[in-house]
Amino acid sequence: MDTPRRSVLAMALLSMLSEEPMHAYRIQQLIKERHKDDVVNVAQRNSVYQTLDRLLRDGLIEVQATERAENRPERTTYRLTEPGRMILRQWLTTMLAEPAREFPEFPAALAFLPSLTPDEAAAALRARVAALERNLEALAAGLADAAAFLPRLFVVEDEYRRAVLAAELGYVRALTDDIAAGRLRW
Repeated sequence: MDTPRRSVLAMALLSMLSEEPMHAYRIQQLIKERHKDDVVNVAQRNSVYQTLDRLLRDGLIEVQATERAENRPERTTYRLTEPGRMILRQWLTTMLAEPAREFPEFPAALAFLPSLTPDEAAAALRARVAALERNLEALAAGLADAAAFLPRLFVVEDEYRRAVLAAELGYVRALTDDIAAGRLRW
């Protein structure tokens, strides 16, 4: 068997199913309730179903039951298989140990900064500073609230996001200052 294709969404679904068997809607609901949708894109229910289908084809999950309640659509409950449990551990270990080559929008926009005028770039970066400040405040408040009832283990991704946001905010402020002072020339 070929090694199943890894994705953040597939890893998240396997992780949720490692807790207990559940149906797709419940998985998506729990990810949102736990605010893991800040790090895993589950906005499109169809992508959850497509990923579950792929995990099923790859033998990483299996159908536990299919039920139909009166006047309700059919619901399939999935459970993790032993190969799925092993792949989940392998993926998590790899994701933690090896930096991935990712392509976020912001560095791409920086790469093409000369397509704007200095004034346009500075204005956009000032708007980004304000947005980053708001996001950082919201994240800090969320972490403070979570600390009242959750062990730290369950919010380390938010700690990481806070550190990354703080670093980005410092960088963007400095870049904006460099543009305003004429230290960055077009």
